[in-house]
Order: sequence, then structure tokens, then C-alpha cells
Amino acid sequence: MNRADRFTDGFVSGKSISVGVSGKLSSTSAASSCGIAFMATASTPGRATTRLVPPLTSDEPAALNTAFLEDVADNVLLASRHSAPRADIAGYAAYGPPGSEAFFRRTLPSAIGMIEAWLPNFGDCLLRTIQELLTRGHAAAVVLNADSPTLPTALLLETAEVLARPGDRAVLGPSGDGGYYLLGLKIAHRRMFEDVAWSTERVAEQTLERAREIGLDVHRLPVWYDVDDVEGLRRLHTELCEPDPGSHRIGAHNPHYAVQTAKLMQRLVHAHDLSARADRIRQIEHMRA
Repeated sequence: MNRADRFTDGFVSGKSISVGVSGKLSSTSAASSCGIAFMATASTPGRATTRLVPPLTSDEPAALNTAFLEDVADNVLLASRHSAPRADIAGYAAYGPPGSEAFFRRTLPSAIGMIEAWLPNFGDCLLRTIQELLTRGHAAAVVLNADSPTLPTALLLETAEVLARPGDRAVLGPSGDGGYYLLGLKIAHRRMFEDVAWSTERVAEQTLERAREIGLDVHRLPVWYDVDDVEGLRRLHTELCEPDPGSHRIGAHNPHYAVQTAKLMQRLVHAHDLSARADRIRQIEHMRA
């Protein structure tokens, strides 16, 4: 995540709104579990994943955002079902804007807890989400982006396992554009979110600098990608163009099969010529380079 809208378009608001405490914990033990919250914006036309217009048309991003949310939630719950006893996982949506909880209740499984997170500064959104997860009794807290529906489930399991080890530490999942798709902490270190240029390619680098300043050990996950441009959309289509393999092969770093996103992508490609639109955008970008 290298921009304030990396996790969710519209998460930076002009109003100061506190994080809510609605939503219940999953059946896992909060005292010994890792809470993973994906940053989620309600699928309102003109707000969600608007950076993909074009090649998407103005009415398509909201549907894509909903599919992403469903598949990210499925991935977190899949990790929860396969987590180790001392590194169990509970899933949450850290959502906005205020008043959109009903959308998430309709869209997401009941096992996903709710945290309202909508603050003027994006770093504050992340910090307050971390704080809320720890307040709810989790031994570790993770913020996860909602723009990587095929993120390997094994990386979520690795994150929970690393954070379950004794001693203070962090887990960072860097993205290819210089941001990060995941950050896990055991203590809500405010410094990890200060003096970070959220809309630049320096986010991961600056986050690592903050960790060094406070002497925090950081476990780095493999680089993954966010679907925030034409190339990301093409890579996503490539990963999902084959039928559901029926096996998640969680032990390896294989992409999570995002069922809802795959269905939507197939409709967009076959009925609305998405591939041709993406190719035209790539050609224009190549000519401008």
C-alpha cells in the first residue's frame, strides 16, 4: 500500500469519526488469536476501485469491489480453518464510510467481525484498527488490504505463526509498487504509522525505517501485488482464467482461488470485452512512456 487509497478508495475523510466496537469475535479464543482486519470500503458507485476506470466503465468498479471483499473474507476464513492451535485467526472488516455496516452485514459471512474505521489520516485508520483488535483481546493484530483477492492463504498462516512467537515483532508484506499489502503487530506502535508518505512508492521503505527506529524486528513476507492498474487487472485475469482447481494447496505460496472475482471477470471478459479494453489502455500507456 503506497497510497492513502491503497486499501480502500475514500477511506481518508474530512471528518474525525471514532472506530466502532460493534461486531462479535469468532469462535476462536481472542486471548491467543491473531485478529486480521481487511480494510473495506462499501461498494458505492464512484467511490470503490475508481482507479481502474478505465479500462472498467463507471458502473463496474463497485461490482468488482464487492467480489474482492467476498473473496478476501473467504481467504481469511480459510486461513482460520487451517491455522495452528496457538496461532488461530479471527477475521474482521475494518469498514467505511459510517452508516455502511448494513452493506457489509449483507455481503460478508457472519463470522467476519466489524470495526468501523474512518479517520482523516490513513495512517490513523490503520493504527486505530490495530488498537481495536488488541483491545478486543487478540494477542496480535493485522491490517490487510482488500485489493489482493488472490493473496496466497499460506501468507496469512505464516503471519499468524510468526506473530505467535515470543517477543515483540512485526510482519510486513511488501507490494510490488513500494507499498505493503499487510502489516502485523503485537503492540500498537504509533511510530510505525507516523511520517509515512502514504501516496508514494516509499511506504514500505519508510515503515521499515520506523521499525528500525524503535528497535522492532520485522519478518518480511514475499512481495505480492495489488489490483490497482491495468497490469494488476491482467495478472488477476491470468490467475483466475482456469477453472477452480478444487484444492487450495495451502502449504505452498499458490494464489488463492478467488471464486466471486473469477465469476465476475469471466462475465466482463466474455460479455463486455474487458480484455480488448485493457489492451487498448496498455497501448496508450506504452505510447506515452
